[in-house]
Amino acid sequence: MSKFIGIRHEDKYLMERRAPLTPKQVERLVKQKKLDFVIQASDKRIFSEEEYIQAGAKIAKDLKKCSIILGVKEIPVDVFEKGKTYVFFSHVIKGQTYNMPMLRRMMEMKCNLIDYEKVVDEQNKRLIFFGRYAGLAGMINSLWALGLRLKDFGLGTKLSKLKQAKDYHSLHDAKEAISKVGQQVAEEGIATDLRPYVVAFTGYGNVSSGAQEILGLLPVKEITPETLLTLHQRKKLPDNLIYKVVFKEADLVERIDGNPFDLQDYYTHPEKYRGKFEQYLPYISMLINCVYWDSRYPRLVTKEAVKKLFAKGRPKLSVIGDISVDVEGSIECTLKTATIEKPIYVYHPDTDTVADGHDKDGLLIMAVDILPAELPRDASESFGEVLINFVKPIADADFDDPFEDLDLPRAIKKALILHNGELTPDYTYLEKYLP
Repeated sequence: MSKFIGIRHEDKYLMERRAPLTPKQVERLVKQKKLDFVIQASDKRIFSEEEYIQAGAKIAKDLKKCSIILGVKEIPVDVFEKGKTYVFFSHVIKGQTYNMPMLRRMMEMKCNLIDYEKVVDEQNKRLIFFGRYAGLAGMINSLWALGLRLKDFGLGTKLSKLKQAKDYHSLHDAKEAISKVGQQVAEEGIATDLRPYVVAFTGYGNVSSGAQEILGLLPVKEITPETLLTLHQRKKLPDNLIYKVVFKEADLVERIDGNPFDLQDYYTHPEKYRGKFEQYLPYISMLINCVYWDSRYPRLVTKEAVKKLFAKGRPKLSVIGDISVDVEGSIECTLKTATIEKPIYVYHPDTDTVADGHDKDGLLIMAVDILPAELPRDASESFGEVLINFVKPIADADFDDPFEDLDLPRAIKKALILHNGELTPDYTYLEKYLP
């Protein structure tokens, strides 16, 4: 007897238009794997219901007949149905307080929970992710925000022609537009007041790679953090280049006791380290933050450091693209998450307040927390190309079997947080966070 697989409509965010599988990917699973799909009706999903119907799926108001339900973001607590298998980004693995009621409800309903974030290979590397698209959209938005900010400063630049990522039909269109700006920068140069223009990236994973991919459409020269400290002293610099600096952990923190930096030691004992990134802030024009951070780690940019920058007048740093979006976290002046509808705000260091938009005094911050949703078609296609390989094994699994006997791909079994409402062995630590 076939298990019906449902794709739910996304309801956490107004502008969430992604889907875990595209119509073409559903069609492949219907034709090649003989699976049955039900697509929950949605008036905002980037793919039309007609496309899914043509792919061989059915459209329905609810997913009651489905035993397996695929989504993207968190699901409201009153939606879960007894004994079903849910696959989505649950955001519970850090014991996130705001999602513990959801996890508790899933336990009460004897649900199975597979979290995309924990689908990893043997080297613990994530297999299913939107990270690159967060970087791509985040950099597009940051360049757009920079164009607005420079216009506020009376420096009308080529960047003012750019749009927010959501306003491009596709990633291809966004890249074309930025490439044209890059050609203009190469031919006409950068305003004297902005030279040398330096874009700093913290982090070097999938998110950072996506962001750097977009910056690479402009004329870019990469330099080291050490070079950055003396770059402004050079008398002759090209006037048509943007300088890129990528900061790794060893550039961001140092041991408090003066001993040499050790990456594994830092991950294990972050309390032994303090931040040293702020020494570079006076020389950075735009900061793109892509690091993984939690409260155990030193901050990269403190409110105090921003206040000092502005105490000397308008600083070189005008925009922070905080793609990581840890509120008052690695970038302490990220006071709130922004929405796709209102993606930017200005932080005023003297009042420790923010104002939506771009035309106020202070530091402009781009802090959208669902950036891949701004490139919904491209992001969904990329995501689904990996997920498609696991749908049939999940559908074939008998979740009534004991956990140790469950026939699932290793990567999926490692991502099974709940099995019939019980925390699986790797996730029993979450019990202490539950209400």
